[in-house]
Amino acid sequence: MTQHVTIERIGAKGDGVAETDKGPLFIPRGIPGDVFRVDPDALNDEMFHLETSSPHRVKAFCSVFGQCGGCAIQEADAKTYTQWKKGLVEAALAPLGLSDRVGDLIEAHGKGRRRVTFHARRRDGDVAVGFMRAKTHELIDLNSCPLLVPPLQDSAQRLKPLARLLLKSDKPIDVAVTATATGLDVDLRGHGPASPELRMKLTREAELLDLARLSLHGDIIVERRAPLIKIGKADVILPPGCFLQATDAGESALQREVLSYLKEPKRVADLFAGIGTFAMRLAEQAPVHAVESEASSLNALARAARDVSGLKPITVETRDLFRRPLVPQDLNGFDHVVIDPPRAGAEAQMRMLASSRVPRVISVSCHLGSFVRDAALLLAGGYQLSKVTVIDQFRHSTHCELVGLFERVTERAKPKRRLLG
Repeated sequence: MTQHVTIERIGAKGDGVAETDKGPLFIPRGIPGDVFRVDPDALNDEMFHLETSSPHRVKAFCSVFGQCGGCAIQEADAKTYTQWKKGLVEAALAPLGLSDRVGDLIEAHGKGRRRVTFHARRRDGDVAVGFMRAKTHELIDLNSCPLLVPPLQDSAQRLKPLARLLLKSDKPIDVAVTATATGLDVDLRGHGPASPELRMKLTREAELLDLARLSLHGDIIVERRAPLIKIGKADVILPPGCFLQATDAGESALQREVLSYLKEPKRVADLFAGIGTFAMRLAEQAPVHAVESEASSLNALARAARDVSGLKPITVETRDLFRRPLVPQDLNGFDHVVIDPPRAGAEAQMRMLASSRVPRVISVSCHLGSFVRDAALLLAGGYQLSKVTVIDQFRHSTHCELVGLFERVTERAKPKRRLLG
């Protein structure tokens, strides 16, 4: 039997949620205020029919939205979208009683995403390059992506000649592309070592495409121009395949927020420092010790810092913080610690921070779940979460970038000495 339902909110994955007698019903692309007719006997794609559009509904700007798995939401107006994304963070922090610590959402899409990874496969005698169709392993041959910065928007099509050289079997490859100040930096992944003949062909293609650099699994095939990124006052040469914040605007917003949390810094540790996204800016105010497992990233940081005048000293340490976290004795010499781990978070390092006497910990995270877990460890160790800022550089996705300020409010209890006699 068909029924009519009204979308009341947007769920954590971007679906519209309608409350029914049988519980919540999740409707793809539903916007609060939409009225859908639901036919439970129809196939999945034909089960929901939009009968009345919400006043908060807008037209999607991408022709493949709803097919491509890249974006979760495009059809909500700005106010509805902002409330939804900020609400994701508030809901995640609710079990800790910290929803009220969430500040305003900062828009940080800017001109678009400056890095992207396309998938490439053989198909119908040629190759397809693009993104996966939502909830499938089917590849969409992408003409353009409006979420990317202009030099990347049509790069899936432009880089097909590289994919044709590598795709000689049904094994797929990935094409990681970064837009830099000197041109596109491309790293091809999923192919074995290149023969001398293949290297020559790839080099010729890189010249025709006017790439800054072309690598194969981090092995540089040709570097025609050093791929440069500006961080503060420094020009940083990117190591092949290194991590970079998704948007230039997002990186700037994160830096501003981190710097705003500093309080008369005298010595700062930057953990999971990468190529110096924060270290370069922190060193404008205080000496910085940058720790990172990837030696190539630290080398790029140190090399760039040497060419900048006016910075406080930056020391670097190559260290796997998952296996060998800094212990309290290491940490207690710092008055601020900035930590920006991968999506998995940094449980081992957070446990050491929770046992330390560091006055201020500034936690940067791109994953709500790991941020909440790590926050709970710091809270248990005597810290309070003073503020959380949401940086929206992954616009139209469910991903949230967070900056949280943790301040120590209590000393950890010391073991009682046993009385003798």
